[in-house]
Amino acid sequence: MARTDDWDIETPFIARFVVGETHIDRLQHMNNAVYLTFMEQAAWQHTEALGIGWQTYVDLDAACVVHRHELDYLMPAHLGDELDVATWIAENDGRLAMWRAFQVRRVADGRTIFRARTHYVTVKLSNGRARRMPQLFVDAYRPAADA
Repeated sequence: MARTDDWDIETPFIARFVVGETHIDRLQHMNNAVYLTFMEQAAWQHTEALGIGWQTYVDLDAACVVHRHELDYLMPAHLGDELDVATWIAENDGRLAMWRAFQVRRVADGRTIFRARTHYVTVKLSNGRARRMPQLFVDAYRPAADA
């Protein structure tokens, strides 16, 4: 019987990825850097699902950029594994910064193989300097506990 882990929150946003040959490293598992790629892609998919696309960032002259990653590799992924990458907003100070959480589960057995948190700060696209979060970001990027 396959083991399944629960999601860390009740209803995360989920993006599915398949581990391909280009993702495999010399140790014959998915390279650590690929997790970051999948995290970024899932975060963008979630952002777009919240109604914020790249053009919104341009129009507001604002973007959320990575300040820090916290990564926990729990077990490896291998060639052909289907992975569900869940993401949600864990914290948002409503001013400058927010934390986005990630949980990766292998579809075949439901096991959680990876967890991460990313700290983002809001900057002006035009000059890269920190700026107050636009109200649209405050409203859309609400923590999952508040949604």
